[in-house]
Amino acid sequence: MDALYPRLLVRDFPTAVAFYRAALRDLLGVEPVKVLPGYANWDIGGEAGLVLFARDRLAEAVGAGHLPQAAQDTAMLVMKVDDVDGATARLAGHGAMVAAPPQDRPDWAPTLRTAHLRDPEGNLIELQSY
Repeated sequence: MDALYPRLLVRDFPTAVAFYRAALRDLLGVEPVKVLPGYANWDIGGEAGLVLFARDRLAEAVGAGHLPQAAQDTAMLVMKVDDVDGATARLAGHGAMVAAPPQDRPDWAPTLRTAHLRDPEGNLIELQSY
């Protein structure tokens, strides 16, 4: 189960995909599970190992699209949960700040629901269910 994994938010998506495709093939013998415009993922041992996501696309989703790219997030921690709304409330209760409230994202995946939060250090977290 893809319970917890890193997602790199990249400026030059085609170059990043080419690099990680070659590097992960060479080092770990894995190929991408899928490569779509602005999204690519690799599994390792049947679980998510790495996801690349176009930085500008996520910046828009969390309300940071107006910031210069140098000030936008470069990585986030993704957690798969059963209840995005409940998990958002629980993390907020632990001090996380909501950057984008729970919402359905059918343009990202047909049954995907996400919320984006920032931990006390400002690191971006995505909660997701699908």
